[in-house]
Amino acid sequence: MKKILIVIDMQNDFITGSLGSEFAEAIIPDVKAKILEYKSRGDVVIFTRDTHDENYLNTLEGQYLPVVHCIHETNGWKIHSDLADSAEDCLIVDKNYFGYLGWDIDLQTYGENIDEIELCGVCTDVCVVTNALILRTQFPTVKITVDGKCCAGVTEESHKAALLTMKMCHINVI
Repeated sequence: MKKILIVIDMQNDFITGSLGSEFAEAIIPDVKAKILEYKSRGDVVIFTRDTHDENYLNTLEGQYLPVVHCIHETNGWKIHSDLADSAEDCLIVDKNYFGYLGWDIDLQTYGENIDEIELCGVCTDVCVVTNALILRTQFPTVKITVDGKCCAGVTEESHKAALLTMKMCHINVI
C-alpha cells in the first residue's frame, strides 16, 4: 500500500507572518506528528510552498488578496522552523497559485500504485481545498483524505465550510 502525505504551505507567512493566525500555529504539533508517522512507515511526504515574486500585488491574486506574502527566498516563504527539518529529505513543490496542476507528473515518479493521498496544512479554505479537488480530478480512483485537525483555515467557519465542500466531492475528511 503506497500512501503519500502532502503538507500544504506550512510556511512562515501563513503561520506567524503576514497571513498568520493562532489557528495555523495550533496545528503545528499535529502536522509534525503526522509527518513523523508517515516517515516512520516509509511513506512519501511532499511539501508545497506558495511562491510569489515582488510583483505579487499586480497579479490577479494580489488584487483580491492585497497582502504581500511568500515572496520567493524571503523568510516568510520558508517552511516554518518547527517543520523545516522534516522537509529536508522531501520533495518540495513551489506553486504560484492556490492549486498545483502538476500533481499527475510529480506523483507519477512514485509509480502507479498509489492507494491514498492525504493532505494537511493551510489554508483549508483556499490552498488545501483547491489542491484536494485537483487531486480528486486527476486521480479519480485514488482515496483522497484530508485530516481536519491538521488543517487551519482563515477562520473556523471557513475551515468547516471547506471540509464540508471536500466531503461533498468524495474526499474523505477525518
